[in-house]
Amino acid sequence: MKQFFKMLFASMFGFIIGTFVLFFILIFIFSMMVSSMSTETVTVKDNSILHLELDQPIKERGSKNPFEDFDLSNFSSNQQLGLNDILKNIDKAAKDDKIKGIYIDIPSFQGGLATVEEIRNALLAFKKSGKFIYAYGDYYTQGSYYLASTADKIYLNPEGQVSLNGIAMQSMFFKGTLEKLEIEPQVIRHGKFKSAIEPFILEKMSPENREQVAAFVDPIWKHISDEICKSRKINPSTFKNIVDSLQLENAADAKRLKIVDETIYFDEFTAQVSRKMGIKESKELPLISLRKYSKTPDKSGVKLAMAKIAVIYAVGDIGNGEGNDESIGSDRLSSTIRKARLDDKIKAIVLRVNSPGGDALASEEIWREVSLAKKSKPVIVSMGDLAASGGYYISCAADKIVAQPNTLTGSIGVFGLLFNAEKMLKNKLGVTTDIYKTNPYTDMGTIARPLTSSEAAILQKEVDRIYDVFTRRVAEGRGLSQATVDSLGQGRVWSGINALQNGLADTLGGIETAIAIAAKQAKLTEYRIVQLPEQKDPVQELVEDFSTEMKTKYMKEDLGESYTYVKAAKDLLKLKGVQALSMYRIGFY
Repeated sequence: MKQFFKMLFASMFGFIIGTFVLFFILIFIFSMMVSSMSTETVTVKDNSILHLELDQPIKERGSKNPFEDFDLSNFSSNQQLGLNDILKNIDKAAKDDKIKGIYIDIPSFQGGLATVEEIRNALLAFKKSGKFIYAYGDYYTQGSYYLASTADKIYLNPEGQVSLNGIAMQSMFFKGTLEKLEIEPQVIRHGKFKSAIEPFILEKMSPENREQVAAFVDPIWKHISDEICKSRKINPSTFKNIVDSLQLENAADAKRLKIVDETIYFDEFTAQVSRKMGIKESKELPLISLRKYSKTPDKSGVKLAMAKIAVIYAVGDIGNGEGNDESIGSDRLSSTIRKARLDDKIKAIVLRVNSPGGDALASEEIWREVSLAKKSKPVIVSMGDLAASGGYYISCAADKIVAQPNTLTGSIGVFGLLFNAEKMLKNKLGVTTDIYKTNPYTDMGTIARPLTSSEAAILQKEVDRIYDVFTRRVAEGRGLSQATVDSLGQGRVWSGINALQNGLADTLGGIETAIAIAAKQAKLTEYRIVQLPEQKDPVQELVEDFSTEMKTKYMKEDLGESYTYVKAAKDLLKLKGVQALSMYRIGFY
């Protein structure tokens, strides 16, 4: 017994000492991390070139979390810049005498169609400063080439390639999977174009869905093609023939067809740029990365005015609760809009929406706060890649709606989706169920049996009612008749170009356009921008989100492009209640 207690106390002592050692090691590592990420003073040297290297997926808003993408091997952070940071720094560089130009170094663009449009427009605005833009690449995807087409000169490796073959909207269908599993999807919807549920009931696009896809994909590709042709001085019919015939087989073809200006190696590119800048040739160009440049002060853009314009970000699926920077929680977003409405120093609100929609009730709660804010100050909506269904619901009450030509919007429709797994439980798992209930509808919506006809009628009535409310909200906000909204609705998705034509948007442009409209309506000449909701404390965010972020990161790495479709299916399976949701994702291939 004595030996037992001796070993027990020795083990306890060892555990306590080990815990203290581990604690102090963690404190040391944490201190090193914080020290390495303390505010760094970056000095821009004369004759510098801003290195536009967008090597990560682009979020709407940059994270303030210094632990994001932290590299323990060298105690450094590759903190992700958001679209807001990228646009701000391109504008800052245009006014910075030490920045002589921009070098576009983007083999593959990882962002949506409206996002690439925002950055491209910022580059075109930069060119008005008289400074150069050069692009060099071993290869260009369509997204990266769309940005590179703004350059004064496009350079390509002699063995490189340019990919130009159009855009597409591809869907995955799970009807066969559900049949094999003996799971029956039970759909209640309003809107013949409400195709969010089609992956579960069909094996390919319905004729109505294909019709609407063509209606928004074709104008978007025409816009992209026209912009490339305008920048590169290529005849549109010639460009169409190049793409349709897949004539860009190699770098020589790209030069011959004027898609690029020169085919040279990178060392030749650096030598050529050095000569044009009148600086001494060396192995490296005088580059400053976008991340480092973001840490330099914006002397020309300092705003000391008391008046504020609040840019409120509404990003991700709409649901109840708090949400976060990647999803919209009705409580958090409603509270943010309410505080901005009641703040006398905030003279106008720009609601930046990048959302496929989600829960109908949550969308209504946010709509209510937008409509109240509109009564006291200008509210302008700026649409990102996607502002559809619930994303349009929360937008429609604004004074003005600004969309990019490539924005996907509309999808004014409602649906409910339930699954009947009775056969799967019995035939696959040998599980049967029985129930005693106090009331006829106690177990309505259970996966253990199908809906009865009376239950389906009840749900259909509620879906129809919510659709009526949705179309009424849009009609009131947009000054249209409800019948007109219904004809534009039925779940149909529109591009920003379409939305401008049919009255669902007021003008084309990006977030800077929306801010300018907000300032004009608020009669402001001097103002400063505040970005809301306030982001979480980095340590709190690290603790709360670490496991989720790591799981998502590994899923993305394992699944690649398929991650988008798997996530979409998972999200649909988690849905509860009536939804105002669009499942469209469109991009370069």
